[in-house]
Amino acid sequence: MSRAEIWPGGLRFIARRVKPSRRHKKNMTAYERKTGWKYSITCTNIPHTGIGGVPGSQHPQFIDVTHRDHATVETDGVRTAKAMGLRNLPSKAWQVNKGWALAANIAADLTSWARLIGFHDQPDLRDAEPDTLRYRIWHLPARLVRHARKRILKISPDWPWNDAFIICWNRLCALPALS
Repeated sequence: MSRAEIWPGGLRFIARRVKPSRRHKKNMTAYERKTGWKYSITCTNIPHTGIGGVPGSQHPQFIDVTHRDHATVETDGVRTAKAMGLRNLPSKAWQVNKGWALAANIAADLTSWARLIGFHDQPDLRDAEPDTLRYRIWHLPARLVRHARKRILKISPDWPWNDAFIICWNRLCALPALS
C-alpha cells in the first residue's frame, strides 16, 4: 500500500519541474540527476472546479503560486525563530532547552507585535528582520537616570532612529492594560 492510498479522497497532486540551480544540485535524487530537472510535488484539496468566487483557482498555476507563497511565510518564520535564539540550544538537558525554545518564541512574537503596532507606518522598520531591529531599535544608545524619584530614559539626540523608537514606545504604552 502506498502512502497516497491512506490519504483522504479528493486530493490533487501537482508536479512542478524546473531547471535546478547550483544550490539544488547537491540534493537531487538519482532520477533528477539523470533527467536534469528538479521536481516538486504539491498536494492540495482544492477541487478541479476551484474555489467558489475565486476566478482561476482551479488552474495548477494558481495552486502552485499559493503553495509557494505559503512556503515563503513558513521560511520567514523559521529564519526569525533562528535569529531570536533557536539557532543554538544552550544545554544538553531537555528541560533547559524547552525553556529556551519558549523564551525564543515569546521574543519572536513580541518582535512581531512591536513591528505590527509600533512600526506599521515606517517602511524601513515595518518588515525589518530581527537583526535589523536589534541594531537599530533594541540596542539603543541611552542611559537610564533617576531624578526627583522618577526614572528617565535619556536617548542620544543624534541617534538616527530616535524618533522611530519614541513613536513605537508611545504606541505600546498607549495600549490598554489587561485586567
